[in-house]
Amino acid sequence: MAKLWGGRFGKETSELVDRFNASIEFDSRLWEYDIKGSIAHARMLGKAGIIPKEDADTIVRGLEGIAEDISAGKVEFDVSAEDIHMNVEKLLRERIGDVAGRLHTARSRNDQVALDLRMYVKDQISNVNSAILSLERALVSLAEQHKGTVMPGYTHMQHAQPVPLAHHLLAYVWMLNRDRERFSDCYRRTDVMPLGSGAMAGTSFPLDRRFVAKELGFSTISENSMDAVSDRDFVVEFLSAASILGMHLSRFAEEIIIWNTREFGFVVLDDAMATGSSLMPQKKNPDVAELIRGKTGRLYGNLISMLTTLKGLPLTYNKDLQEDKEPIFDTVDTLLMCVPILEQLLLTTTFCTDTMSAGVKGDFSNATDIADYLVRRGVPFRAAHGIAGRMVQYCEENKKTFSDLSLEELKGFSDKFENTSMVGGAKESIEARDIPGSTAPGRILEQIEAAKRSLY
Repeated sequence: MAKLWGGRFGKETSELVDRFNASIEFDSRLWEYDIKGSIAHARMLGKAGIIPKEDADTIVRGLEGIAEDISAGKVEFDVSAEDIHMNVEKLLRERIGDVAGRLHTARSRNDQVALDLRMYVKDQISNVNSAILSLERALVSLAEQHKGTVMPGYTHMQHAQPVPLAHHLLAYVWMLNRDRERFSDCYRRTDVMPLGSGAMAGTSFPLDRRFVAKELGFSTISENSMDAVSDRDFVVEFLSAASILGMHLSRFAEEIIIWNTREFGFVVLDDAMATGSSLMPQKKNPDVAELIRGKTGRLYGNLISMLTTLKGLPLTYNKDLQEDKEPIFDTVDTLLMCVPILEQLLLTTTFCTDTMSAGVKGDFSNATDIADYLVRRGVPFRAAHGIAGRMVQYCEENKKTFSDLSLEELKGFSDKFENTSMVGGAKESIEARDIPGSTAPGRILEQIEAAKRSLY
């Protein structure tokens, strides 16, 4: 097949070069955006009198027919046509003849692919944010169910202070909220229409770029043609936001994996969401969580791949930019698997509330509350901290808990102790933290309501 750009060449392209150069195997998923962009461009050309109106109408009808056939699975793309843009133009030429050649007036594949990719990323931001929103709502629902469930809170993977399970779950809601904000912010910079930039210097034809932007749902047009065809910042931003989201998903997956161990016993995974061992009959493995954790590496790799591709490129378009698509396609696919399956995993998981609550009994995680008690009675915090620490050491040496200590023993540490009732349990510790963002029951309810306001 003669290349659409082959006028200045005296030889056929090597078959090896054709295969190496072609991107149709992966950029074919942009077909819908390519056709939408071409329809808007054709309508603008006809409206502006750059091509005859009847030719523009013929082109639009031809493109609409191609879209119907691709959607119905009736089209097989041709690798010799290199990419989705030239495949669509080839199909159009076969259907409507030479008039198809008018479609590429005042347009380059450079601004065409920039347009297609921006349209794709805009749609995928919406899809990813919808998935995140659904996961957040599931977490809020679980938090409402577990407002009264007490569990150990950890620092350094050591028991730190008792917290409600709801508070722990809601921590991830706020992480995911920030993820949605990052994607939404990326959307704003992606929502710039580059068509009309040509190969890199614009065009001498009187294009109505704002008409095309309105047709395609863009809020503005690009200001600089050289920047427009070479800019992939929006791709990097998307991949960066995706990597941070993946990190959050991975952290939660890691906790599920730990909580699912016999040593912790905080959760029981549903049989439908776990797998077994080919050798050991007793195994019930948290493979879903492990794969979420593992796939985060793909997201990081895609970001680094894109940054590395871009870091040495002079203005403007370079063929290296063909490498922008596979990382973003893979990232989108990965996110749209991981986010929904984590939601399903959580909604089908049984939280072993008795085991969680038992974990804070006698673990000294209310030591800070004892220090706070002494501070309220005039002891400087650093001194109170030391007293509480010596109490922990004493209890460990004598195999006691705080609640086992007599008033005489307490006064041996400080004469500020007035009775043994001040040594409360996990419930009292949680309720004592009654400021915004803390663990008291009323504050948890405030937090749930705040989360709901951001989600509904």
